Amino acid sequence: MLKWEYALLVRRRQAATSDLGWEVTFVWYGPDGSMVDVTPYGDTALAHLNRAGDQGWELVAMSEDPSMPGNNELHRYHLKRPRPATPPPRQRMRVGGRPRRTATG
Repeated sequence: MLKWEYALLVRRRQAATSDLGWEVTFVWYGPDGSMVDVTPYGDTALAHLNRAGDQGWELVAMSEDPSMPGNNELHRYHLKRPRPATPPPRQRMRVGGRPRRTATG
């Protein structure tokens, strides 16, 4: 059975803190729970989505947060890809499979 792993790319547009204008940031939430600022890798959502696509990710949904006050924007890009197959667990030796050595012989 095919299993999936999921990730989230969040794009936030807000008033810049240093000067007049806007700043756009991108944060990647990985399937392992990691959170990485990926803003330096591109300045558009398409650049980030294409980069994710090159790594096997598929866009499955996009949502916008309408509750952001003022001129803020928050977009979420939901992605998935097949989880790498894990090897089957190693079999344990059966009890009685090998004779035990005793201290006397």
